[in-house]
Amino acid sequence: MVAAPDLLAALKARAGDASGEVLTFTDAEALTALHTIVKRRPHVVALERMFAVTPRGAALINRIKADPTLRQAEIRVMAHNSDYTRVVPRAAPPAAPALDQRGTRRAQRFKMAAHTVVALDGRSGTVIDLSTVGAQVVSPGGLKPNQRITVALIDETSHVKFNASVAWTSFEMSSAGAPRYRAGINFEDADPGAVDAFCLRHRI
Repeated sequence: MVAAPDLLAALKARAGDASGEVLTFTDAEALTALHTIVKRRPHVVALERMFAVTPRGAALINRIKADPTLRQAEIRVMAHNSDYTRVVPRAAPPAAPALDQRGTRRAQRFKMAAHTVVALDGRSGTVIDLSTVGAQVVSPGGLKPNQRITVALIDETSHVKFNASVAWTSFEMSSAGAPRYRAGINFEDADPGAVDAFCLRHRI
């Protein structure tokens, strides 16, 4: 359950007797809630109605809906002071974005402007395309499939930092003859709203 701190108790009471463990998070803990949801894959995610309509609430809903591993999670929007309950529908399969050639794409990606900077474990690289759940990057440093890395999307406006895993890599030579690695990475705990804002600033 996710709600403003002063509404959590009322929201939990409205939910009644729930079977199994019930975890609660304040609206300021949306990122922690997302990390827990991805890790534990609950059957129900309940959001208080006033939080659900905020940009952070909408981003949390969209991130859950975009993740195929969370398809079993029912997203409920509930009011803390009435019997109002709405189940958020899933998008129809035909509308889902196509997979890329390596089968790693789970959300629509946008091509980034040249020289869009990313830091991968502290080493500078370039973002080729970007979505709220993953990216294609080029790095002069070696990357290996299943490697856990820290990622930072950097520009004059923000410094978005999070954890990710490497889905695939390929070795290539740049036009200048220098070796480099092209890789697909999956985000683990990135703030979807912050990533989307970065994407809007740099996509072409």
